[in-house]
Amino acid sequence: MKFRKLLILSLVLSLWGGTMLFADGASQRIRVIVNGSELDDAGIFTDGKTYLSVRQVASTLQALVNWDDNAKKVTIYKPNVHMFLFQDTTIFGNVWKGDRISFKVFAQIDNLLTAISAVKVTITDPSGVEQTIQSKNVTVDKDNFWYRTDDFNYSFSTAGKYTIRFYLKAAGSDDWQGVSEKTITAAAKS
Repeated sequence: MKFRKLLILSLVLSLWGGTMLFADGASQRIRVIVNGSELDDAGIFTDGKTYLSVRQVASTLQALVNWDDNAKKVTIYKPNVHMFLFQDTTIFGNVWKGDRISFKVFAQIDNLLTAISAVKVTITDPSGVEQTIQSKNVTVDKDNFWYRTDDFNYSFSTAGKYTIRFYLKAAGSDDWQGVSEKTITAAAKS
């Protein structure tokens, strides 16, 4: 009786192991690199085709993703978003470490092919701490618009790169999707 159980167990384990090897050979995970950065959710290569996560690719491309459950359809919208940073009436992009300035973010959005319900602008310091500059519900159903934040006071306390990000929330969605970013460099005074 023990021999029979051992034989059946060996047969089951052999079949399971062979199935796992076949599945691994039929599809394999691949590394996906966009603009020098590797995506967290790797792709899969099977039957001569590469499959990628739509959400991660859209995020990397700074695009909006719309999922239509009824039609089982994913649509990706890539608006053009250009940001300008103003200190009073002067455009800037670099500051000195320790500067505390008041600035506003001005964004020009065009090629917007889906309705949105809100915008958000944030700043992230070199250590990764993100702070909201402004968030606002809006009703935009045309293909272009302009957005300007109120004046925002901020202290660039450490040297390094600070990232300004512009987010949109598609109408009917609860997800913020980053569609543009700009970098401010805070340099140490010599």
